[in-house]
Amino acid sequence: METIERWTPPQLWRHAEPGWLNTASYGLPPDPAWDAMRAAQDDWRAGRTSWEAWGSATDRARESFARLIGVDAADVAVGAQVTQLLAPVAAAMPDGASVLVPSIEFTSNVFPWAVHADRGVTVHTAPTTNFLAAISPGIDVVAFSLVQSADGTLADLRAISEAAREVGAMVVVDATQACGWLPFDGSLADMVVVGAYKWLMAPRGTGFAYLAPHVRDRFRPIMAGWYAGDDPHGAYYGLPLRLAKDARAFDLSPAWGAWAGTEPALAVIEQIGVERIHAHNLALANRFLAGLGREPGSSAIVTVDVPGAEQRLAAAGIRAAVRAGRVRASFHIYTTESDVDAAVEALVD
Repeated sequence: METIERWTPPQLWRHAEPGWLNTASYGLPPDPAWDAMRAAQDDWRAGRTSWEAWGSATDRARESFARLIGVDAADVAVGAQVTQLLAPVAAAMPDGASVLVPSIEFTSNVFPWAVHADRGVTVHTAPTTNFLAAISPGIDVVAFSLVQSADGTLADLRAISEAAREVGAMVVVDATQACGWLPFDGSLADMVVVGAYKWLMAPRGTGFAYLAPHVRDRFRPIMAGWYAGDDPHGAYYGLPLRLAKDARAFDLSPAWGAWAGTEPALAVIEQIGVERIHAHNLALANRFLAGLGREPGSSAIVTVDVPGAEQRLAAAGIRAAVRAGRVRASFHIYTTESDVDAAVEALVD
C-alpha cells in the first residue's frame, strides 16, 4: 500500500497523538489550520487588524468546497451547522409534504423536517438495505446521509437521485461523514450539506450547503443578514432589501476565527487529493477488519462487536466511539498502520 506518510509532510499533524480512530466524531486539524486559527485569535486579542482578511478566508473555503464536490462556488452557501443550513429548505416545504429518511439517519437530517409535523409534514423511514425501494410516488423529499454516522453504510447517490427524480422528489444529501475522503458528484443532488469539523478537519462551527439553481428559488433565506447581501459591504444599514442573486443569499455571517482555520484545512485536502485519501482510508479500514477476521468493506467508518471492546481499546490508548452498542472506528489521513495494528492487538484475544 502506498501510505499517505510517504507524500504528506509530517509536520501537518505534529501534535496528533497515536491512536485517534474517531474522525467520525471530529477531525484533527492539520497544523496550517490550527496555526491560522490561532493567528486570527491573536490578532483579535491584540486588535491589530480588521476583519476583512478573515472574510476572504471564508470565500476561499467556499471555492475549495465547491471544487471538492464538483459544483459552482456561486451555488454554495456558508453557515455554521447542518441543521441551520437545512432549516430554510425544511421551512419551504408545503403543508402536508412527505419526507423519506433512512431509519438510522442522524437527527441533524431528521429533526429539521420533523419539527414541521404541526403543519402536516410527515417523516417516513426505511432501512438502508431497502431505502431505494421506499422511494415512491407521493414522496416530496428524499433526505439521507451519503455515509451513515452509525455504522459507515454508503448510499448509492446516483441510484437514489435517479429514483427520486422519477417520482418528482427533491434530493437532500448530508455529506458530513463523506466529504473529505469519499469522492462524489454533488451536482447529482438538489442540496448537499456538510459540517466541516469531521473529515474536512476544520474547527467546529463552519459548514457548507450546495443549493442547486433549479430549486433554490423555492426557498426563502429566512436567516438573511448583512452577509447575505449582494454587496455585503454595502448592506450594513437599512432598506431596500438587496440580497445576493445566488446561493450567498443563504449565507450566515461567518465566525471569523473558525473560518480562518477552515480555509487551510480544505487546502490540505485539495493538496493531497480525495482519491488518494480515499485509497489510504479504505486500506487502513480493511486492514483493521482483516485483523479481526472480518470481510473487507467500502467505508472509512467500520463497526465491530467485540466483548469489552471499548475498555480494551481505552486501555491501549486507542480512542474510538461507541454507536448503537458497537465500537465504531474511523480512519483518516493522519491514521497510520501502527494505529490500526495497535487497535487490532487490543481487540484480539
